[in-house]
Amino acid sequence: MTRPMEQKQDKQNLLPTIFVILGATGDLMRRKLTPALFHLYEKGDLPPLFQVIGFSRDELTVEGFRKMVAGIVRERVPGADQSTIEKFVKFFAYQHGFFEEDKGYREMASYLGRKDGEWMVCANKLFYIAASPQFYETIFRKLASSGLTKPCSPKEGWTRVIVEKPFGKDLKTAQALDALLGKLFKEEQIYRIDHYLGKETVQNILAFRFSNSFLQGSWNAKAVESIKIQLFEKEGVGNRGGFYDGIGTLRDVGQNHVLQLLALFTMENPGAFDGSSIRRARAQILRSLRSLKPKEIEEATLRGQYEGYTSEKNVAPDSQTETYFRIETFLDASRWKGVPVILESGKEMSEDRVDVIVTFRHYTPCLCPPASGKHYQNVLYYHIQPREGIDVSFWVKKPGPEMTIEERGFSFDYKKAFEGTEFSDAYERLLLHVIRGDQTLFVSTQEIMAEWKFVDPILRAWQQNKVPLTIYKKHSSEIDEST
Repeated sequence: MTRPMEQKQDKQNLLPTIFVILGATGDLMRRKLTPALFHLYEKGDLPPLFQVIGFSRDELTVEGFRKMVAGIVRERVPGADQSTIEKFVKFFAYQHGFFEEDKGYREMASYLGRKDGEWMVCANKLFYIAASPQFYETIFRKLASSGLTKPCSPKEGWTRVIVEKPFGKDLKTAQALDALLGKLFKEEQIYRIDHYLGKETVQNILAFRFSNSFLQGSWNAKAVESIKIQLFEKEGVGNRGGFYDGIGTLRDVGQNHVLQLLALFTMENPGAFDGSSIRRARAQILRSLRSLKPKEIEEATLRGQYEGYTSEKNVAPDSQTETYFRIETFLDASRWKGVPVILESGKEMSEDRVDVIVTFRHYTPCLCPPASGKHYQNVLYYHIQPREGIDVSFWVKKPGPEMTIEERGFSFDYKKAFEGTEFSDAYERLLLHVIRGDQTLFVSTQEIMAEWKFVDPILRAWQQNKVPLTIYKKHSSEIDEST
């Protein structure tokens, strides 16, 4: 393994950097941020002068915080070297404070000033909002009013703000948050995370689509019959009932993960593999999503709730929150005119699975064996998790004297194909891109607004019970109104 800090680094990664995590004792720090930072440290991808400052209301000393971080690494990174952990935690400091009070921010600013003096340079500063969305507005205002996010000068010490989903609860709240961010920070300072964009197989979608010439002539309405995106989870809400109830599956994963996958599969060629071009192309196709009218919502959407949901911890006994949805819509873009798009996600399903399924048309007239009386269609299965790979169905002649056609599959397994290559976690990749200033894997405000404009009318119709809530059994594989 590469020894810490000895790997050859990109020049952009060498500048001294301070990473402030607001909400540093929460679940996101334990599950994602600490393991990701540790892996980056192991690989030598962090700047030589690097500091992580945890900000939280918990009464912790610096040593107590470091002990917490070391415990997370031992728990979440099996086989981590103890001596490496001890070196890693020395990069961590702690600042006690409340999100709504000025004192903690002032003390943070004082600490950052002392650090700049110690390093004799104005360090880059990343502010990661790892707190509950209810604190977003307060934190944005406090960061701006305290001066913490102001660069030292136009030529040194950039500052960046990292915001987790959900970005708003509907179009109105998203617009309000965006307006606030626009007043307080420049767009190039803002990194809105949808962690699905950091997944290796999600990034591979662009390479798969635009680097394989045989796909170019068949990636359109003339050749494609339908596109289906499915995001299924075996687990229920678990301990997230307090957050999840009132949010629901459409807001939790539909408005972001599912629509981002749709954008990557249907966007036009961005012209270049750079952040601004790719984000612009994603936004353009998302704006073409057909906004469903009330009658269409009743006919083209289904919402469900798994049995026993209302008995989950911190869930209202009369909750109407959906844990499943299916939506059929269209893209009003010339490339995809008339192609149905099916978006589906649910909890307590029969399996964990995230797939994009593209069904191709069979051209007519059909050169099909007379006895079959059927058309043969190819289907492309793009697997994102847990399996990562691509399956394509082909039709071939069965050996023998008769013209008998059978379906066979061609399969690509991502991890098997690159066996021996280390795969990075999504958050590891996202953090590295923030340090490098690359916004390719982050969502623009134009994308977020387009997503909410599509989702909002559906949510309003559901709130008015225009589409009755279907109760479905746990571990279902298919759900309809009769379930």
